[in-house]
Amino acid sequence: MITFFPTYAQWIETTGVWRARIHGMVTRPLPAASRRRTVAYAVVKRLLKMDEEQFLSPVFQARSEAFLLQRIAGQSVQIKVGSKVIDAGVSNRTGHFEMSFTLDAHTVLENLVQTPYGPKLYFESVDGDNEFRPAKANGYIQLVDPNGISVISDIDDTVKLTNVADRRELLANTLLREFVAVPDMVNLYKMWSKSGVIFHYVSASPWQLTRPLSEFFSNSGLPDGSMHLKLFRLKDSTPLGRMRSSKKSKQDVIHEILDHFPNRKFILVGDSGERDPEVYAKVAQHRAAQIAGIAIRRVSSRRSKQKLESSFKLLSQAVADDKFRLFTVADEIQDLLPTTKKI
Repeated sequence: MITFFPTYAQWIETTGVWRARIHGMVTRPLPAASRRRTVAYAVVKRLLKMDEEQFLSPVFQARSEAFLLQRIAGQSVQIKVGSKVIDAGVSNRTGHFEMSFTLDAHTVLENLVQTPYGPKLYFESVDGDNEFRPAKANGYIQLVDPNGISVISDIDDTVKLTNVADRRELLANTLLREFVAVPDMVNLYKMWSKSGVIFHYVSASPWQLTRPLSEFFSNSGLPDGSMHLKLFRLKDSTPLGRMRSSKKSKQDVIHEILDHFPNRKFILVGDSGERDPEVYAKVAQHRAAQIAGIAIRRVSSRRSKQKLESSFKLLSQAVADDKFRLFTVADEIQDLLPTTKKI
């Protein structure tokens, strides 16, 4: 099975081409009798005190299957954009593949699709030439103009109710329950999107949740965008709910996005549950000219009040007073969006 993660493309003015990124994962389900499957189920059932009805629920079965995977290394992946076939890389030991490539303006113009959240290129996988042939998969690349406004947003407890501060609730909201959006954030992001804003979601959620998160965005009305999640393997974390293994930090990912779009202005939106304030403060210290605003949603946290206040102070020192907001409802930050023409 191939899963493509939502990515973006940037226009390279000097050469007149689009540079696009492909990122995804090649996997297959763990065997039904797998010891890893048995152990994972036992751990989660114990932690959540699940009864048989909960265990057999469609939500739990679908979500848990997203983690109970064998990663396939050494798989060549190709995609097809219109009539053009492109090498998308070879899966590594974690099952991930990643590649950048260029597309000429004519190919892009022929195949782009205008959507409510900006122009996109849709593509599909091409059958491989070895004995392991994953089922066909589809994905998209978001075309991002060199100029304009982007929002870099966290997901958990920023736009989706997760309660990261409580490990049991985190697990339950991830595996047992339908995802629930923060209602006023949906309305705010939809309003910003209609003004031409592009979204990049940078989160500690694991890559395995790409499909359910994409469905959640669509069902809730949240604008879609590129997705930058975290590498997580069952053996990396005990219990499952820690979900924090990563080779690239949130700060690194944000810097990379800012590097790719030096002429765009960015609003960073997160929450006080974990380390968004410190991460955003460090980004702003180095990239102040690109930061149009920073907003932190107040939520429950396992961190001390002293540490939280210290992180807020760092933010207030990193950006001008009118660019930093602590908020509880979205109405408090809607004016962070600079006046701009629709992109």
